[in-house]
Order: sequence, then structure tokens, then C-alpha cells
Amino acid sequence: MIQDLHVHTYYSFCSTDKPEKVVETAIAGGIQMLGFCDHSYGVGCARKEFCYDRLYNPREDYGLTLQRYYDHLSLIREKYRNRIKILCGIEVSTLLGRDAYALPENVDVSFFDFALVENLADVNRSTAKGDIFSLAKKLKCPVGIAHTDMFRFIDHLGEDPLRYFRKMAEAGIFWEINVNYDSLHSFKTHDYVTEFFKSKYQQDIIKKSGVRLSVGFDGHNVREYKAPRIKNACNMIKNMGIKLAFENRII
Repeated sequence: MIQDLHVHTYYSFCSTDKPEKVVETAIAGGIQMLGFCDHSYGVGCARKEFCYDRLYNPREDYGLTLQRYYDHLSLIREKYRNRIKILCGIEVSTLLGRDAYALPENVDVSFFDFALVENLADVNRSTAKGDIFSLAKKLKCPVGIAHTDMFRFIDHLGEDPLRYFRKMAEAGIFWEINVNYDSLHSFKTHDYVTEFFKSKYQQDIIKKSGVRLSVGFDGHNVREYKAPRIKNACNMIKNMGIKLAFENRII
């Protein structure tokens, strides 16, 4: 299965693409499963001035903005259902500080197909405090960990990698292999992804643990979308004997 579970649309402040344009670009690139994953604060605040002009409030109420986003994507999923599998996801920020907008404490994302959690490794500023398991229970939907060097993070926690990844697998938490390469990210690749594809040790840990991986381009501009990077990563993971997130699962 060729999947990209991390794409953004105009619902994120850092993108201007319509959802339909993103879908058409993915189909043209041979993607079989596409996961929309706009930023929780972008969707929740609806407009930049509603979010950037005020401080983080843990009791913030996004109203029906997340539901409206999900409903919109559901219509698009139905429109393209015979051409591509679409998942309605949300990228959840956990970061506090300047220009950081963690998901408010009581905002409900349980109805989404999945949530990608970012900033997990920044323990000092993340509302998760490094505890993905408690956060996943709170979110109440399938959870993945976005663009994070998990082996380094697990080492920082003083945990055994195999034991930790097995715990993730048991909790249904997957790990994203982020293959972005675009101007928003200064055309820089993630070192942890390069290392994973080189390291037989890391690959064996993932395979033995049973944890699933996801692949995401983290695209913000369809003009810079590079489907071959997605295909290559998905095929390499398949050849390792490792399962991808949502592979052979009914959503």
C-alpha cells in the first residue's frame, strides 16, 4: 500500500491548497491512501488573528470548527472513494511557548480517523511531558507520533527500545517516517529517517516489536509534492516485513 498520512491544506496557516487539489495531486502521483492532517490550532482557530493575537488558553473552546473540518473532509472522501482511500486526521500540537499552540485540554478529537502528535520530544515545553501513552488515551482515537527521532527519544527516557515499541504496538500507537523535502522545511531531510533506512538494528527492533509505521510527506504546497519519495519509503518498509499504519484495517 502506498500511503501518505501527513498532508496539509488551507486549513493550516502554512498552506493555501484546497483539499481537492491535494487529492488530485496525490492520485496523479500514485498514492493509494491519503491522510489529511491539518494543524489542530489552524483548524480550531479558523483564522490567524483568532489564534495568533492571544495567548494559549488550556480551557479554549474551538466550538464546532473541528467538526466542520471533519465534515468537509468526509464529503471529499465520498467524492473520491472510487479513486483513493482518504482518512480524516488532525495534527495535534503539544508545544507551549511563543508561536506554539498546544491542543486545549478539553477539545474533543475522538471522532477523527487518527491524530498525529508533534513536539513529543520537547519534554520541557510539551504538554505531554514525554508520556505518549497517557495522551493517546485522552485523545481517544488512533495515534501516531510525527517527525520524531524515537530511538533518540527513548534513549533519553532511559527505556529499552524493544520494550517501548512493544508498548506502543499494544496501545495501537504508530511511528511516522517523515520524508518531507520542500521549501517550507528548507529542503532538509530528517536524519532519523536516513538512519532508520540504514540501520538493520533499528529495523529489527521495529519488526520484532510489532509497532506499525506510517509514511508522510508533510506537504504544504502541491507544487513541491514528491510522490516518488512516498512510494520509495512505503516499498522499503514493505520489503523489511514491517506493516504500515491502517494496512488491511477497516476505518
